[in-house]
Order: sequence, then C-alpha cells, then structure tokens
Amino acid sequence: MSYDQAAPIFCAGYTVYSGLRSADPKPHERVAVVGIGALGHLGIQYSKAAGFETIAVTHSKDKEELAYKFGADSVVADGKGLLEKDQGSGADVILATSNSYKAIADSIKGLRPNGRLILMGASATNEPLTLSPELYVDFLFKRDRIIGSTQNDREYLYEALDYVAKGKVRVMTEIFPLEEISNAYDKVANGNVRFKAVIEPIR
Repeated sequence: MSYDQAAPIFCAGYTVYSGLRSADPKPHERVAVVGIGALGHLGIQYSKAAGFETIAVTHSKDKEELAYKFGADSVVADGKGLLEKDQGSGADVILATSNSYKAIADSIKGLRPNGRLILMGASATNEPLTLSPELYVDFLFKRDRIIGSTQNDREYLYEALDYVAKGKVRVMTEIFPLEEISNAYDKVANGNVRFKAVIEPIR
C-alpha cells in the first residue's frame, strides 16, 4: 500500500478497528457509526469489510451521500432514527467516533438490549457526557454497556493494515508537501481538514 494510505492507519485506523474488535460483534448484529469524520469514515468501511450491516449516524446532510459511498447500508440523523422499524429497530454496537458528546449520548437511544457503546472520540469542547434520567433507566434495564477504547492489541493494527492492503478500506486524505507542514498543522488545529492530513516527505 502507499505510504499516504498506511500512515493514518497507525493512529485513526488502529483506533477505530480496535473499537470494533473490542465490541466483539456477532455475525447477525448491526453496527452504527456516530460521526462521519476522520475516524467515522474508516469505521463505516471497517464494519462493512468485516461483514456487518452498518448504519451511519450524522446530522450533516452533506455527509449522507459520502456515508453511502463509504459503504453504509443506511443513514439516520440520531438515536431515534436508529430505532425506526425500517432501520431494523436499533443497533447492537455503536462506534462513537464523534467529538460531540451530545450526539453520542443521543445515539444511546438506539442501542438494542445488551448493546455496546464504544467510546473512542474526545469532546472538542470539554462538554460532559450525560444521560437523562429516562435514558439512564432505559440503559440500565437493557443491560447495555459503555466501553472505552483507544489502540488495543497489536494484532488489531495488523488486521487494520491488511484491510487497506487488500483494497477493502481507503483513507480519505489531504496531502501536504513537507514545506507546507505549518499550514497543514493550522488547518488540522482549526478543523479545516475534513478527514486525514498527511505530510509527504521530500523525495
């Protein structure tokens, strides 16, 4: 694989795939991905490559078409949308890749009994992750779980890279030459790189 495809897997791809593996989804289970950005666009692809029915959760209308291109079977706006009958009434696993804890907490409404919410995104505004009393009780009686995940077993990195090498997962990148590294840093810091920034060294 090319270096520009491999580089993001050592961070973003490793993180997302580790989360999917930690959730331990069964063949018949459904996976939802909250947030279609640097992590989420990979989450959709890994879930589909692993053979799971995959739902993208995003409020952004402009990301709906992209989510389908990445392989999503359906796209919904929120947790309530996950519960709609034509969407299969919920998800067994939610990969929380969004930096909005509000969106993540809302998605919990769409968890099925014995569901797993995998936290792998950090809030951009230091907001708390809170559950309403009703949602807390619902979460409790469904025996759902919240699982924290970053970059776990090293074998997950090998597997994540293998999917890319086989062409089943492709990272959306914006490539910058080394002399523009300061510009690249500023764009990332200001949230102006849509997916992943890659610095191309001098050849």
